[in-house]
Amino acid sequence: MKALIQRVTQASVTVEDRTVGAIDHGLLALVGVEKGDDEAAARRLLHKLLHYRVFADAAGKMNLDVQQVEGGLLLVSQFTLAADTRKGLRPSFSSAAPPAEGERLFHYLLDRARDAWPRVASGEFAANMRVALINDGPVTFLLES
Repeated sequence: MKALIQRVTQASVTVEDRTVGAIDHGLLALVGVEKGDDEAAARRLLHKLLHYRVFADAAGKMNLDVQQVEGGLLLVSQFTLAADTRKGLRPSFSSAAPPAEGERLFHYLLDRARDAWPRVASGEFAANMRVALINDGPVTFLLES
């Protein structure tokens, strides 16, 4: 599994003119599920999402995680992260998990996140979503499980 994380001052997801998920200060995570991913990969990714130190401490160093700053976590399914872009001018999605498996593992990740942290929001799997954010920094990292 992969997650493109962005430290944000706010982020939201809209589907058909209704906001389905929103956070203030925290992390927006665009999540891609690849063939071969499983629950263990989701748990490893969740551990990184909750413990990756991308927030500044009192000295201005990236030393704090999303829980330490009491931030939100907005999870958004993003199958295009599984694209192979090494060849040609069109992405290949042959490494992406099949939709049913991607949905199952995304919801597994979402459920475990909500069990572990109260400030979790999400988009809608396979929906045409509009994601709005204010990137803080900007700070963006690609995490892999």
